[in-house]
Amino acid sequence: MTRRPALALACAHMTDERLYAHQLAALESAYDCSVFVFREHDSMAGMAEQVLSAMPQRFTWIGLSLGGYVAFEAIRRALPRIERLVLIDTTAVADHPQRREGRHKDIATVRQGGIEALIPELPSRWLLPAHVGNAALGELMGGMARSVGAVGQFNQQTAMLGRPDSHADLAQVRVPTLVMCGRQDPVTPLADHEAMAACVPGAELQVIESCGHLSTIEQPEAVTSALTRWLRATD
Repeated sequence: MTRRPALALACAHMTDERLYAHQLAALESAYDCSVFVFREHDSMAGMAEQVLSAMPQRFTWIGLSLGGYVAFEAIRRALPRIERLVLIDTTAVADHPQRREGRHKDIATVRQGGIEALIPELPSRWLLPAHVGNAALGELMGGMARSVGAVGQFNQQTAMLGRPDSHADLAQVRVPTLVMCGRQDPVTPLADHEAMAACVPGAELQVIESCGHLSTIEQPEAVTSALTRWLRATD
């Protein structure tokens, strides 16, 4: 019996399995899908090993935002194991001082007021302005953040504070690579994705229209269509 291709779907900061619900519904019949939520580890190394230890010898890495940062660590540790790479709404640029300051501020907010103190800020921070008032999206983001919890939030921020610039690591990749982002992503802009795609020979850049930072839930149909097409073309 032929083994189905294995997909590791690595979640973003403050999100859980629901981040990929629409994509999973379309892919699970043809692919062996595993979703990874990062709560327990406070380093990129620990998060990368969480995925690597659970996946078969060769697999496709799909990562959104934090899930992309962890992919870069996996490239540094186990590049031969990654047979395809999908980077969504992420960046290979290390944090600039303002971003680091924001991470420390978020840690302080949650330490003082719990995870509920941060949830109201997330839609306006990450979503396309036209999507900020979407009640269903807001409820989903709040539920995912509560699932990650205060300890998970601290661990994720600590790990992200320690991540390096990863363009040189990405330039070592020689497998099919898809780079995808919302055109209006306010956190990891299109220019960052253009730079990542330029690092990998033959990489495809896919821009999702009318979309902010969380493209898999903001424009799920467009993301699922693009991802499914690309996976089938590179199987």
